[in-house]
Amino acid sequence: MTARVTTTVAELEALLRAERPPVVLDVRWALGDPHGRDHYTAGHIPGAVYVDLDTELAAPPSPEGGRHPLPDLSDLRTSARRWGIGSGRPVVVYDDLGNTAAARAWWLLRYSGVTDVTLLDGALGAWRAAGLPLESGVPADPPPGDVVLHTGALPVTDADGAAELAAEGLLLDARAAERYRGEVEPVDPRAGHIPGAVSAPTGENLAADGTFLPPEELRERFESRGADDTARIGVYCGSGVTAAHQIAALTLAGFEATLFPGSWSAWSADPARPAATGPLPS
Repeated sequence: MTARVTTTVAELEALLRAERPPVVLDVRWALGDPHGRDHYTAGHIPGAVYVDLDTELAAPPSPEGGRHPLPDLSDLRTSARRWGIGSGRPVVVYDDLGNTAAARAWWLLRYSGVTDVTLLDGALGAWRAAGLPLESGVPADPPPGDVVLHTGALPVTDADGAAELAAEGLLLDARAAERYRGEVEPVDPRAGHIPGAVSAPTGENLAADGTFLPPEELRERFESRGADDTARIGVYCGSGVTAAHQIAALTLAGFEATLFPGSWSAWSADPARPAATGPLPS
């Protein structure tokens, strides 16, 4: 049985009133906006703990690993315990961008063996829309958790594996369509996409209110890109962040997918790797 992917605002509100509430993580991050902590301080869900994506959900950047390599397990364990995560305690994560950043924490905790972790459907926007209160300032650190982590609970691949998926399976590019086509490239060494990859922008996973589309609509969306129950599916983006959101959407649609953490930032840094441009996979 597949673990739940999302928690609604109404469900979270009720859980926060329980005797043992979940750990709530605020992963406020956006490309080009280094002020996530300031946004958190200005207003967050009561009791939420701020998570720094660049330093806690990623190792230092490198040409081989890309802009957001997976963190070392011991470093992630230290962070997760600081956030208050304990064995068997639910975790709910959110951001203020449709969960496109929070999904990195969701995926990384799942990858590390935490099974009861969900995304707040609609993210912080849905909490605000429900008229629920926000808390400002920096709360005291929560009691440390005792979570035990191990890697490998979700599949990952490297550049060679991504190339194989593009040739023999289905490799989805989760970036905006103009970056896929190679028309713009704001941060990475070269423009374009992995030859054979299919464009599937992450933003199309969401309804107008920022919640995920219904599972049947997500399934139709991915089937139109070539997904089926027999295909091996991989996902990449710019640096392995929004690709995690794509994996969440694929999970809701009933598909399993492999993450290429280095994504385009690692692929494009290697001059030996080819780049395709235009609207077609190759």
